[in-house]
Amino acid sequence: MKREKFGTRLGFILISAGCAIGLGNVWRFPYITGQYGGAAFVLIYLACLVLLGLPIMIMEFSVGRASQASIALAFDRLEPKGTKWHWYKFFGIAGNYLLMMFYTTIGGWLLLYIFKMGAGGFEGMDTAQIETEFGELMGEPVLMTVLMIIVVVLCFGVCRLGLQKGVEGITKVMMVLLFIMLIILAVRSILLPGAGEGLRFYLLPDFGKMKEAGIMEVISAAMGQSFFTLSLGIGAMAIFGSYIDKKRTLPGEAIYITILDTCVAFTSGLIIFPASFAFGVNPDSGPNLIFITLPNIFNSMAGGRIWGAVFFICMFFAAASTIIAVFENIIAFAMDLTGCSRGKAVAVNLVAIIVLSMPCVLGYNLLSGFEPFGPGSAILDLEDFIVSNNLLPLGSLIYVLFCTSRYGWGWNNFLKEANTGEGPKFPKAVRIYVTYIVPLIVLFLFIQGYWSKFAG
Repeated sequence: MKREKFGTRLGFILISAGCAIGLGNVWRFPYITGQYGGAAFVLIYLACLVLLGLPIMIMEFSVGRASQASIALAFDRLEPKGTKWHWYKFFGIAGNYLLMMFYTTIGGWLLLYIFKMGAGGFEGMDTAQIETEFGELMGEPVLMTVLMIIVVVLCFGVCRLGLQKGVEGITKVMMVLLFIMLIILAVRSILLPGAGEGLRFYLLPDFGKMKEAGIMEVISAAMGQSFFTLSLGIGAMAIFGSYIDKKRTLPGEAIYITILDTCVAFTSGLIIFPASFAFGVNPDSGPNLIFITLPNIFNSMAGGRIWGAVFFICMFFAAASTIIAVFENIIAFAMDLTGCSRGKAVAVNLVAIIVLSMPCVLGYNLLSGFEPFGPGSAILDLEDFIVSNNLLPLGSLIYVLFCTSRYGWGWNNFLKEANTGEGPKFPKAVRIYVTYIVPLIVLFLFIQGYWSKFAG
């Protein structure tokens, strides 16, 4: 069976960016930027992105393009005879399933909020009432299940249409609309009376805040964000590497994707901080920011219903682009491993994802007694912890070692693949850095994730 290919280079860049652009860009990036000193943190974050995120992304793309396979067969095809690198595929694909076990539920919440906001469902409510509204949604397992199923069916429906017609065609439109709507929202937010204070907070470096938090903690937070924002380590990027030709070098493509990902995160801050300061609301992080803080802000704004609905459409597109990209990886895994058709892979996985997503849905109601990390935590937090703090860093470590070690695919093979085609080349001079220092940084992030979770 001939492997499908992307129709256009733009399609590959936008879909890979769509996979990287997710909710972390919006509900994590602005918050930690504010927490760690605004523009000063952004500069450190950008340095970490170039030094850590980019090399690992290029390695993952290289493994995908050289093997012409998903994570199901990529290591089998490239590893030296007798080695066991291919065992990682089961952990990698587990990361994709785990990510979808909670992402689909959040996608359902966003879908509901588009209509709630557009219909004026929050008008006249104060902060406490908006908070109660979100709490009531958490207590409705049937509604949350229906919303989650709609998201799963919609996104698998896109994948069922095939790579070019479905995944590429629809994601391209979603990403372009996402960029346009974010820019419009950012302009609206910046022009609000009293927004200047928020802009200063966001864009002027505050080294005092950095000192307060501790330089090491700030660097560690920047490394963590740069690393997790790109969805690296579970083969979600490698699959798109397997769908592109060899006309262009991989470093060039990875740079474009990283720039797009950063632009979305940065623009989100331009929406959130000016609006928060204009209306005297403290920007929170996580689901509270999206589902409680921002509806409050839109409530106070002229034409808030429309701006709020547009914002939630943006959020849904950001979530859906990640879901579609990861579903594509799951489908390709099934097709590569079993030789089944795309239709069969979609049908089986559609049922599997719905069943696997149920613990997250029920974690806020029927199973709310299970609090894995103490009071206030839910099953979603456990699933997120397994992916973000374990499978992403350890998976990235596997890719780095596989591409640099002579016991794996090896440095020369990696370099040849990454630098095939026109465009910027991966520099030979950084061999020692990526072979020895990058793995140590990734290990540090892995240990630090546990430290901050259980000792902090």
